Amino acid sequence: MEARPTTADGPIPAPTTPPAPTASEPRPRRSGYRRLPVQQRREQLIAVALELFASRAPEEVSLDDVAEAAGASRPLVYRYFAGGKQQLYEAALRSAADELTSRFAVPVAGTPSQQLAAVLDGYFAFVAEHDAGYSALLRGGSVVETARTTAIVDDVRRAALRRTLRHLGVREAGPRLTLLVRSWIAVVEGASLTWLDEGRALPVAELRDWLVDQFTAMAAATALHDPQTADVLTLLLTLEGPDAPRAARLREVLSVR
Repeated sequence: MEARPTTADGPIPAPTTPPAPTASEPRPRRSGYRRLPVQQRREQLIAVALELFASRAPEEVSLDDVAEAAGASRPLVYRYFAGGKQQLYEAALRSAADELTSRFAVPVAGTPSQQLAAVLDGYFAFVAEHDAGYSALLRGGSVVETARTTAIVDDVRRAALRRTLRHLGVREAGPRLTLLVRSWIAVVEGASLTWLDEGRALPVAELRDWLVDQFTAMAAATALHDPQTADVLTLLLTLEGPDAPRAARLREVLSVR
């Protein structure tokens, strides 16, 4: 028999091996895993995916990245999103679209320009939070872009159109006024992308004020060709107040009645 090593205090005890779990004992879960109710787990996976898609282009995010960040397994992610990454991306995009649309709410207080500025503040807060994902989404060409993802983005643009027309007090917009609002929304999107590309060098408050003035200037140009837009612009300048700096400056520069 082989002698057991000893020390001054006596023989060193033999190492012990922990007993294997029996069939009745549950195996330990992997680190980070928590059992959640079905709806809560689905919402958690969408929230985690949204954070990842916000910081990186969609094609750079894998399903394993989502699973790891959520403390879940890849098979579990597939259990909730059988269509894999594409289905999860569309769910995250829809969640982001709903959040962005909620920020179009116009505050009750303030002049028309102040109300529009408040909406833009909410919009740019969203853009800042979702940086890379916002850029990839609006630029198009992503490998995860489909007719469904494009439709989700178009839904947001239509919501922006409806909210803006409501802000203007218009129930039935003619073709020129509709074109004006759609064009301005495109200007806002383009300005957002440029702002991100240039490292947010321009203070967001300055960008916001420029876009508010841009809308009024575009409305003034459209008013020369469209009586409906001329009436809307006249009402807005009246509500702005005779002493408001923006209204006074625009009346002088644009000679708007």
